[in-house]
Amino acid sequence: MSSEFANLGLSKWLVEALQAMKITQPTAIQKACIPQILQGKDCIGGAKTGSGKTIAFGAPMLTKWSEDPSGMFGVVLTPTRELAMQIAEQFTALGSSMNIRVALVVGGESIVDQAINLQRKPHFIVATPGRLAHHIMNSGEDTIGGLKRAKFLVLDEADILLTDTFGEHLATCISILPPKEKRQTLLFTATVTDQVKTLQNAPAVEGKPPLFSYEVESMDKVAIPSTLKTTYLLVPEQVKEAYLYQILTNATYNESSAIIFVNRTITAEVLRRTLKQLDVRVASLHSQMPQQERTNSLHRFRANAARVLIATDVASRGLDIPAVQLVINYDISSNPDTFIHRAGRTARAGRSGESICFVAPRDVSRIQAIEERINKKMEEFKDVHDTAVIRKALNKVTVAKRESLMSMEKENFGERRRRHEKKSDLHKSYRSN
Repeated sequence: MSSEFANLGLSKWLVEALQAMKITQPTAIQKACIPQILQGKDCIGGAKTGSGKTIAFGAPMLTKWSEDPSGMFGVVLTPTRELAMQIAEQFTALGSSMNIRVALVVGGESIVDQAINLQRKPHFIVATPGRLAHHIMNSGEDTIGGLKRAKFLVLDEADILLTDTFGEHLATCISILPPKEKRQTLLFTATVTDQVKTLQNAPAVEGKPPLFSYEVESMDKVAIPSTLKTTYLLVPEQVKEAYLYQILTNATYNESSAIIFVNRTITAEVLRRTLKQLDVRVASLHSQMPQQERTNSLHRFRANAARVLIATDVASRGLDIPAVQLVINYDISSNPDTFIHRAGRTARAGRSGESICFVAPRDVSRIQAIEERINKKMEEFKDVHDTAVIRKALNKVTVAKRESLMSMEKENFGERRRRHEKKSDLHKSYRSN
């Protein structure tokens, strides 16, 4: 049975597994990277979200593993729990005919259960750096000893993992793995940042084939698809919720699936509660939610049980979310690349979509930076007018928001994070003494 995937050098069983999942045509990043990884090269792959990066690194790793199915074979690190869960699901599905064992090591789940799973020597570990670092620092040799023999390390969404936020945990994770000359290191990213470029230009590792680096052509030249309509709306900060509600219930958008991106978890929670009070089918996704709730929110949105998903940037990357018609940047990020990732949730695979930016006075320079980055001027959004907002939405939205804030205060929303930050500060001062 000849197929394009077989021609790339993948095992017969894996080609059959891909076909069973209706994956028959390799994407550009898969065609470029799979043969090189199979030849033993380290690899840096740059391609947009939705271009098949997981199979680009997963398929060659699974092929190599099936030739010698030993203990812990590969570690995949990624910035968010949801992305880790998605990758673990894909590995499990692809390797199901070969009895593959995949351990998911993320926050919000039982540390004890994870330690037991790690002791069973899974073939692949998919983890967020913080939780894996916790096991490395606190669990015994039985739990983490297998990591010392791993053949592969993957950094998925590498541009995020290489920022200061993850620096300390990432260093802890890498410290227990074999040295770089004895493992293959695969970096995949949707944005080739300066940190990624530094690694691209690093000197060759002695005794290893040269690093293979590949960016899907014109990745940056076409930062956003031509089918994406980009608009902005000037909004006074104190009435943003009313404008949002007016757009979501406007005749043009009242059936549309939408993701609303915010910069802070508290904003996400206030908006979710406010819109819910106003009978909008809404779910949210942010770091202060228990893991089970985060998973449920994603399932509800994917199944269209919720029409609107309010999210921090936990949802801007990599997640397999079906057709979204509208993305609203309720808060503007200071990083123009974040706009590209957020907007990338709509107008996928040739479909049309729309991105609306709420622009408060302090956001003007951020919008100019985004326009420069995407090489396109945004049009002004004209479907909702101030008079309609004041007449139809302002009063009831204000009441709903007030009730939401009161219920959050009653429930001590954010208390868990405050305790965690306090504990973290104590831990840091203890270590520095």
